[in-house]
Amino acid sequence: MTEQFLKLDRRTFLAGLAATTAMSAVAVPEGAFAQSAKKGGTLNTPLWPAATYLNSAISTAGTEAFLSPKFFDGLLGYDYGLKPRPALATEWAMSDDGKTITFKLRPNVKWHDGKRFTSKDVAFTFMNVLKQLHGRGKTTFADLTEVQTPDELTAVFVLARPTPAIMRALDSRESPILPAHIYEGTDIMTNPANTAPIGTGAFKLASYERGASVVMERNPEYWDEGLPLLDKIVVQFIPDAATRAAMLESGQADVVFLNLIPAQDILRIGKEDGFEIEMKGFESSASSQQMDFNLDNPILADADVRHAIAHAIDRAWITDNVWYGLGKPGKTPLHHAQVEYFTTEGVPDYEYSLEKANALLDKNHPRKDGDMRFTLTLDPSPWGTESITAATYIKEQLRQIGIDCTVRTQDFAVFVKTVYTDRKHDLALYTAYMGTDPTIGVQRFYWSKSFKPGVGFSNGAHYASPEVDALLEAAQVETDEAKRKEQYKKFQQIAMTDLPVLPVTSISMATVANKKVKDHTVDAVGALGNLAHTWIDE
Repeated sequence: MTEQFLKLDRRTFLAGLAATTAMSAVAVPEGAFAQSAKKGGTLNTPLWPAATYLNSAISTAGTEAFLSPKFFDGLLGYDYGLKPRPALATEWAMSDDGKTITFKLRPNVKWHDGKRFTSKDVAFTFMNVLKQLHGRGKTTFADLTEVQTPDELTAVFVLARPTPAIMRALDSRESPILPAHIYEGTDIMTNPANTAPIGTGAFKLASYERGASVVMERNPEYWDEGLPLLDKIVVQFIPDAATRAAMLESGQADVVFLNLIPAQDILRIGKEDGFEIEMKGFESSASSQQMDFNLDNPILADADVRHAIAHAIDRAWITDNVWYGLGKPGKTPLHHAQVEYFTTEGVPDYEYSLEKANALLDKNHPRKDGDMRFTLTLDPSPWGTESITAATYIKEQLRQIGIDCTVRTQDFAVFVKTVYTDRKHDLALYTAYMGTDPTIGVQRFYWSKSFKPGVGFSNGAHYASPEVDALLEAAQVETDEAKRKEQYKKFQQIAMTDLPVLPVTSISMATVANKKVKDHTVDAVGALGNLAHTWIDE
């Protein structure tokens, strides 16, 4: 086996991902630090919904995705262009057959409790947590058969087959490394450390008031010398979006990340003196709003019903009036920014037409004397405001085609339990991460093997198609880029014909910040990184 230590570019890891020599120091993005940074200060930001965990290894929810990378590190980070850079791994090597990846780990890294970080932590995290409990990791790391630990600072990934997506899924949000000495031999999902994190990250937990706030303090022993710059980050859980916007304008908050104020407020506040909008920093977190059809419901198991509902919903209207143009109407399961594989060629479109919708429903559910045809319940996610707002519009559209739709709003934990554990939903509307590669984000919604009650944001439709499974599994390991594009093209065509999930809006994300907040976005991961370079100019 021939190996060469590499810094891997996204285009040539196996499927043409170009390789360059690994660098032991973190590359600084061009133009990232234009001013001399100042140490100290507190960053205040609102967030919603409230966290269930403080650990994104066991939850793919948006709040956990923001909080966890401040406490935990990944093996890699990603510069703009999704170029990998060292984090807990300083070097990495790929075998010629693409089935072995060797990581050299950073020495002298300590967990927040003072214990040493070693390769044992890497092996435990990937094999016992991410492969088993992470909504996307079950797919991404499906072909990871073993993590060998020949010494304390070497971890060797052994793959059953080449896995092109894996090198795009090793950052602190997607694959945070957990302390084996804290989790080993315990029930991982109920371990107290899930809300009292012990990581290697830039910040340590100072206090956590469930449902109210998280306060983080600078880790003075962080391995990246001189970082972080902030003394504290204070996160308040604020359910009302208008209040979050008012906090930013009044100075009670310094920055709002992840579109967590309404789109019209993003655009309005961004134009005011003293504020700015940043659209960069979301390469690793392309997100879409979509709606699952629960195929266990006999009514929704009828493809004509799903197609009718698609025709009744004007996705362009939602994009323009709910998202205020911060995105594009959904066309396929892939986000439009996934340009390597996104295509509308041969993909059904379901143009807005109440006439077509009614005609499809008349086949098996004719209206009698103007009565409703049947009743459905729509569960919108409370992440942000857009799904709840769009649900009101969808309810009215369905009424116009004879479907009595009840919108059921609930807190985030109850929403996840209702949809993914109890499966008491008919329609579920939510925003979700689509991934740096379709294997990482998209596949979980359509792959039959990702249906597992209790795993949030997975195959909520309970969709099962042998043809789609075969295409997705082939694309997971395909190293010929042309063949992989063709596989994802066929997948998009079939998925939009079967329509277990309706893509609504491919979202464009934004950060709105007071201009005194500097370097909050310095790479492809942005707010979902550690904010170690962020500082306050005052």
